[in-house]
Amino acid sequence: MHCQTIVLGAGIVGVSTALHLQARGRKVVLIDRDEPGSGTSHGNAGLIERSSVIPYSFPRALPKLVRYGLNQQSDVRFSWRYLPKAAPWLLSYWRNSAPAPLAVATQAMLPLVERCVEEHDALIEAAGVQSLVKANGWIEVYRNDAAFEAAKVEAEALKAYGLAFEILDRRQLHEREADLTQGAVGGIHWLDPKTVSNPSALVRGYAALFVQRGGHFIHGDARSLRQIAGEWQVDSRRGPITAPEVVIALGPQAAELFKPLGYRIPLEIKRGYHAHYKARGGAQLSHSICDAQAGFVLAPMEQGIRLTTGIEFAASTDAANEIQLQRCEAVARGLFPLGERIEETPWLGRRPCLPDMRPVIGPASRHPGLWFNFGHAHHGLTLGPVSGRLLAEMMTGEQPFTDPAPYSAERFN
Repeated sequence: MHCQTIVLGAGIVGVSTALHLQARGRKVVLIDRDEPGSGTSHGNAGLIERSSVIPYSFPRALPKLVRYGLNQQSDVRFSWRYLPKAAPWLLSYWRNSAPAPLAVATQAMLPLVERCVEEHDALIEAAGVQSLVKANGWIEVYRNDAAFEAAKVEAEALKAYGLAFEILDRRQLHEREADLTQGAVGGIHWLDPKTVSNPSALVRGYAALFVQRGGHFIHGDARSLRQIAGEWQVDSRRGPITAPEVVIALGPQAAELFKPLGYRIPLEIKRGYHAHYKARGGAQLSHSICDAQAGFVLAPMEQGIRLTTGIEFAASTDAANEIQLQRCEAVARGLFPLGERIEETPWLGRRPCLPDMRPVIGPASRHPGLWFNFGHAHHGLTLGPVSGRLLAEMMTGEQPFTDPAPYSAERFN
């Protein structure tokens, strides 16, 4: 089979890229070894996060660094065995989290974050998956007054970005979420984001739209990528697929392709877990809530109430370790009446991250026809459609809606 563009990876980023290229007249084949939305796109908290205008940075205050160094926190955990290998990347992340480079990263990401909801909205309507999406925002919940007061100051500082939010005192918070325990003293309701009740189903819906519009989704092995006579070729269940252009949109697996081609891009993995729970006593959760102090999200999903953890630094191939999930669960049970866990084994996912808190979107400098779209960290679901649009505009010669230079792979070379 021959086409104009092969897109490798059927997560939210790859599927969105395929759709945007298709909309611009390209004949596209989307390839993945699994079903669409089966990888990292499956296990997130389901937030289309318009309010995350400041990237997730590395802590720089000494007391917080000391606490994390003890490796007893619920929001961040690390494997002692893996720490020496991750140390150079963590040092770069720490340096990029200083005020000046963080401000640069914030401005670089803002054009993508500002358009994230409208780009999703267009695909949601076209794919007919409106039932999966709610426009009621999410609530940041606090369990002590000091943390709540500090959060209110930080929220007010974000008004310059045009964000809509409501500060909820204890009474207002419990009116909005009646089944939260009295341990919740207040919250901030971010109104711009949307929430998804089944992220994997959303990606499958987008993939179905791609196929409905004439695209091909084929199971294949991205690791077989090779360049033959000026074209790119990948093995699939239908035989070799060839095209003059190929997009690597493989998220945490992207390094398996770009490293052998000689690109030194510092992609690291932040692991994370989720599990689903029943609610005790008929309790209801109407919004996704984030415990910013403990670093987890409780989200009402089709499968149950999903508890999504923060960050675990460990080798990608290490077995799952439930310590972080257990720590988060203990705090969550004091916040909401969680019942029994639905699955016996929690889900383990891998977020693809870069130390300057920006994805790589754009051409590969030394291989004509090779394009990158990966490294979206905690915001793959949020940024998939908008980064797919940006890359498609670049690939087809259209005027990009924003300057793509901040996302170039060449910033690391």
